[in-house]
Amino acid sequence: MIQTVNPSNNEVIKSYQEISDNKLQNTLEKMQFAFEEWKEKPFVFRSSLFRKAAEVLRKKREEYSQLMTLEMGKPIIQSRAEIDKCVWVCDYYADNAEKFLTDEIIKTDSTKSFVTYQPLGVILAVMPWNFPFWQVFRFAAPTLMAGNVGILKHASNVSGCSLAIEEVFTEAGFPEFVFKSVILNSSRVKDLISNPLIRAVSLTGSVPAGKSVASAAGSQIKKTVLELGGSDPYVVLEDADLSETVQNCVNSRLINGGQSCIAAKRFIVVKELYDKFTEMYVDFMKQKKMGDPFDETNDLGPQASVKLRDELHEQVLRSINAGAKLLLGGFIPNMKGAFYPPTVLSDVKPGMPAFDEELFGPVAAITKAENEDDAIRLANQTVFGLGAAVFTKDIKRGEKIAKEKLNAGSCFVNQFVRSDPRLPFGGIKESGYGRELSVFGIREFVNIKTVSVK
Repeated sequence: MIQTVNPSNNEVIKSYQEISDNKLQNTLEKMQFAFEEWKEKPFVFRSSLFRKAAEVLRKKREEYSQLMTLEMGKPIIQSRAEIDKCVWVCDYYADNAEKFLTDEIIKTDSTKSFVTYQPLGVILAVMPWNFPFWQVFRFAAPTLMAGNVGILKHASNVSGCSLAIEEVFTEAGFPEFVFKSVILNSSRVKDLISNPLIRAVSLTGSVPAGKSVASAAGSQIKKTVLELGGSDPYVVLEDADLSETVQNCVNSRLINGGQSCIAAKRFIVVKELYDKFTEMYVDFMKQKKMGDPFDETNDLGPQASVKLRDELHEQVLRSINAGAKLLLGGFIPNMKGAFYPPTVLSDVKPGMPAFDEELFGPVAAITKAENEDDAIRLANQTVFGLGAAVFTKDIKRGEKIAKEKLNAGSCFVNQFVRSDPRLPFGGIKESGYGRELSVFGIREFVNIKTVSVK
């Protein structure tokens, strides 16, 4: 039995029965049958259904937003924005999938040669709790529009969201078994991957989860796309617009309660601005309100669980013991739920958990750099490589740093890192491999087939 728990008060929301092995196998067989028909449907047909899915999301925006906030604790305003983003990605691929997957003629010695894109079959999505709807739709929209079918194993603590997402596809009129959500424990994922009906796997989650899934899929010679953790550095140079920079840095650190792979986590500030940046950063963080996530005046709800909150606090304490200075927060509040206050650590250096590890919560780590080169060195001194940002009034300087010097899958100048359906999204190093979104994302789970005719 799997239970969902409200992180605001630690009360059980609902219990769910896991799917049995027999029913899971039966589901996969029916999905394979559905695939054989779905892949033959024209793009215009698939597009019409995704536009209907977008309509369902719009119609049930408040219901789904409330469910997200209940199950994982994000502020209700951010839940609504997440549903809006799901609408966007549905419409985006409805508009662009056919163009992205049109056959490409290549001139060779043959009479005719071209590249065509053919779907693979049943694709498994192993998804996390932090963006319960968005993570799934950014997988499902390109994957299904390409002609595949998708089976979702969502994080157990958002099982209600998992079933609600299947409901979206059902209400939109998708054929049965083109998209299915299954409730099962993570311990069963390895066996699911080994099932011959699963053709590929997309995982968003932790580095250990990514290694486990990659190992299981690799042993079966199955394609994977992994979007894992991050410890995104934001480089602040001496000519940055300080007020705008601090505001971007604070907002990025606190979005989704700080529980985002691409949230700003390490702030590398050159010495000329270090003291002023730190002072302003603390002042901005003090203004952020923590409390009931259903209260629209609050900026920060609880962490997703008490266990995760306590692990975050332990990382903070270890960083302080290693020499970091606590400037704000850093304590477990005397209140129900998994709350953790906005927290700021300064004098953070390599070797400290706040520098080396991913802090998945509202904890900012500020590091002093001697100059631009030192800041870039410190920014890149990480096992992760998901996102990064640089702040400077010199746009050409910032663009050069973002393009050539910061080692990450997405690099932004004078703005915080975010995902966008029009741009490829993914990381390097221990942040994973492969790309989601844009034209690159829809081509991950297809056979890029060469056809040559003489």
